[in-house]
Amino acid sequence: MFQSNYPLHDLNTFHMDVRAKWFAAFSSEEELRALLAERLVQEETMLVLGGGSNLLFTDDFDGIVLKNEIKGITITSESANSIHVEVGAGEVWHELVIYAVNHGWGGIENMSLIPGSVGASPIQNIGAYGVEVKDVLTHVEAMHVSTQEIKRFEHAECQFDYRDSIFKRTEKGKWIITKVGFKFTLHTIVNTSYGAIKDTLIQKGIEQASIKDVSDAVISIRQSKLPDPAKIGNSGSFFKNPEISKTQFESLKNLFPDIVSYPINETVVKVPAGWLIEKAGWKGKTFGTYGVHKDQALVLVNYSSTPGHLIKQLAQDITHSIWEKFGIQLETEVNII
Repeated sequence: MFQSNYPLHDLNTFHMDVRAKWFAAFSSEEELRALLAERLVQEETMLVLGGGSNLLFTDDFDGIVLKNEIKGITITSESANSIHVEVGAGEVWHELVIYAVNHGWGGIENMSLIPGSVGASPIQNIGAYGVEVKDVLTHVEAMHVSTQEIKRFEHAECQFDYRDSIFKRTEKGKWIITKVGFKFTLHTIVNTSYGAIKDTLIQKGIEQASIKDVSDAVISIRQSKLPDPAKIGNSGSFFKNPEISKTQFESLKNLFPDIVSYPINETVVKVPAGWLIEKAGWKGKTFGTYGVHKDQALVLVNYSSTPGHLIKQLAQDITHSIWEKFGIQLETEVNII
């Protein structure tokens, strides 16, 4: 059941060459319940691993890693306009997107090619191109680590915010997500207003876009800007896009007329972290075996066998630089372990 000194290089997209003191995988709620009942799991520090795409290991993990491999895509109800689906937490997110697109289920096509697992999607409230998982999620099922009870968290109970949820705050570490419920639309009005989607569709000569057209456009955009984790170690966007007051933004605009923003409400705007990092001169910088990607300043990369603590230090240096230049505090999307 348990394996010791287990290599994690292929289980994290940064490809950190680290090991776990103990390792086990589970593919059902029954297997998870049995693991949680084991004394070894109860005594060791525990990390639940999905796709390994949102973390940076800075050293070997002195505890037990549990790999979530619960699969399955099940239709629970259907109407003329929508379909409700439950998905195993161990499913690959992008594979779910492609499955939905191929079945004509709309709502997540803008989130094509986001790395990671379905179970991680509500924790982070993943999002891209004007859509977040909270827009289509109906509920989350999770097992309590201590009691092994299964609880269904309805949408409101998840307390979603920008790249945030209750599972990152008050309930962090208390639950292991086993299933996620979604409501997909069957007659979708596609969202092409965010980023370069509309321009990409125009370049392809597409006027009336389908959900597959939008998915293909997003994949094309992401592949042109983001490194493939199979070839270059990375965790996608390393930093959150910071939200600042309109007052601060107007002050910055006087100093940096080309600064970009997206309105959140009447008093708050979101500033792209990638723009800040590029403006501060970090884009494309390399330091031997690691650095900042040449095409997307939000992405920190491991070219070959870089110790995680060096990438952590790079992130801290960038954060300090942005604070010094703009007075904006960057926060990481990636969990540093």
